[in-house]
Amino acid sequence: MGITHRMNHIFRPDGKTFILAMDHGANFNVLPALRKPGQIIRECAAAGADAFLATAGLLDKFAADFLGKGIILRIDGGISFLGSRDKALQTVVTPAQAVAMGADAIITMGFPGSKFEGEYLAACARNIQLAHQWGLPVAVEALPRGFEGGEDARSPVNIAYACRQAAEFGADLVKTEYTGDKESMRELVASVYVPVVILGGGKKVPERQLLQEIRDALDAGAAGIAMGRNIWGHESPARYAAAIAKLIHEDASVDAALKELER
Repeated sequence: MGITHRMNHIFRPDGKTFILAMDHGANFNVLPALRKPGQIIRECAAAGADAFLATAGLLDKFAADFLGKGIILRIDGGISFLGSRDKALQTVVTPAQAVAMGADAIITMGFPGSKFEGEYLAACARNIQLAHQWGLPVAVEALPRGFEGGEDARSPVNIAYACRQAAEFGADLVKTEYTGDKESMRELVASVYVPVVILGGGKKVPERQLLQEIRDALDAGAAGIAMGRNIWGHESPARYAAAIAKLIHEDASVDAALKELER
């Protein structure tokens, strides 16, 4: 009951979700774009974001700005962009602490093929079981080989494997990269029995390109998106959020979404 109730804070009745990722600041430099996170959270929540990926600090200090939208708490950390990145992320917030803070779900990493896969996958499976004891849904960020790269790191076959593995661990939602084309994305969604949302990545992407990628992923059966930098780094995050919400929940075309962005 708890898991279903909390998942309803993240997904609309149409089974789709627009998750705005705001959790980057714990490990990466988000300045100056996120100098005023409360303002961006509040404006994007009003514009159509359904839920937010957040850190403990954002959840604590800007609770009112989320406007009652779903909050998915990032529970892993312990590294920064200033470091050597030769260590795995660690669990820094327990599922029980996430419940106490009022989170609707947690998100954790699942990195098969990483040189730290033993740590990542064991922590992922363990945290899913601990969270479910509290009726707390779990999103897994499923990325083959993590952030370490490699020629096959983001092949459609490996992305699909990572997502299916997360589902087998008990994930309630999977966040992953778009496979690059609708056919392989459709195969992934058909092979993973929990909702799949696509991420935006660290690179700035032209508006039409990003909206087209979202449209293609939705057409292939994705349940929505969990994106951050391209939205809160935009000159008008709220208008961009409104355009994306139109794509996801109104089945709009890319051209219609661009008109929303240009209003």
